[in-house]
Amino acid sequence: MLIIYRFLINLVLILSPIIIIYRLFKKKEDIKRFKEKFCFFTKKKVKGRLIWFHGASVGELQSIVPILEILEKEKKIKQILITSNTLSSSKIIQKFNSKKIVHQFFPIDTFYLSKKFLNYWNPSSAFFIDSEIWPNMLDHLNHKNIPTALINGRITKKTYVRWKNFPIFSKKIFNKFNLCLSCSNESKSYLIKLGAKKVKSLGNLKFAQSENEKIKVDDKLKRFILSKRSWCASSTHPNEETICGSVHKKLKKKYPNLLTIIIPRHIDRSRSIDDELKKLNLKTQIVNGHNKIDKNAEILIIESYGQTKSFYSICKNVFLGGSLINHGGQNPLEATRFGCNIMHGPYISNFKEIFKMLKSKNMSIQINNEKNMTKILNNFFQKKTNFKKKQAELNRIGKKTAINFYKEICSLANNEI
Repeated sequence: MLIIYRFLINLVLILSPIIIIYRLFKKKEDIKRFKEKFCFFTKKKVKGRLIWFHGASVGELQSIVPILEILEKEKKIKQILITSNTLSSSKIIQKFNSKKIVHQFFPIDTFYLSKKFLNYWNPSSAFFIDSEIWPNMLDHLNHKNIPTALINGRITKKTYVRWKNFPIFSKKIFNKFNLCLSCSNESKSYLIKLGAKKVKSLGNLKFAQSENEKIKVDDKLKRFILSKRSWCASSTHPNEETICGSVHKKLKKKYPNLLTIIIPRHIDRSRSIDDELKKLNLKTQIVNGHNKIDKNAEILIIESYGQTKSFYSICKNVFLGGSLINHGGQNPLEATRFGCNIMHGPYISNFKEIFKMLKSKNMSIQINNEKNMTKILNNFFQKKTNFKKKQAELNRIGKKTAINFYKEICSLANNEI
């Protein structure tokens, strides 16, 4: 099976110029840095101990920020390498003010490129976040005897079934991890069945949050939102924005100053969302951080990355997208950490254990359709919520989880950090 994988990934490499050009056109690649995916590095390795973290995108990298804040203070660590696959995730690390931390894009996982990557960076230990499984890279790490862990490991039932179709291959791959820290009991069970040899469940690292995080909010935008009866539809996917627009029209009859904020999962869809909502005769405005807010706008469509927390800090009524369609939902913890009232649809398979916990603490509620959303949102507007109490509870869980993960990371690195 590894031979077949290597054939397919080499095919990806052959086609990569076409793929890169397309992604550059879609503004999903950095025109100056995409070459990093071919091991033309733009940062230098310093002498001394280097530890490496890899996460696919924004959510994965944000989850390890509390760990990075602790590790960067360790004198024995000279450099921390962060890799990811997406342009948006690279921007998250750019905001991290640390001389020790460098970001590079993860190389295409061919035998040659993964070997070249490791020979250059030579990490003392490697940590893959969430569900990042790259066979060639893991194979080279194993041959070099570099301690390797899967942290906050997430294996869904769908992923498990896919891997289970190749039992010998899956065991060979998952056995290469020296340690797997699962994000849930379900993932722990699946990891063990797939061949991982040392699996622990410490909770979900995404409960943790940065102690040094500063939320920047434009004063004019904040005043505008606070002057309205507002709610936020976050990480939305196609069709969900139209539903939110219809909900807005119904509630506007009761709340004339209603403001709906839509933060699409993929901001390149902003224009098409704007067109859809204008068909409902709604006054929309695309906000990208540079334009002046139209005082008559009733729906703001956010067209910039990294602004979600800013809106959660102001707007306390939130619908989490990817859940009214069969996508699997989006992570609710970021919104919950700001004490927000959370609505979600029935399709939450990606985070069902988190939502189960939140539901038990009355921190989230499921809605099934437009009518149901309208009713629940109206209830949110009517009731008083102790947002600070919610925040305190999540912070307590998050701090405990981050400390536990940190201890395990130190243990894997042979207590040398």
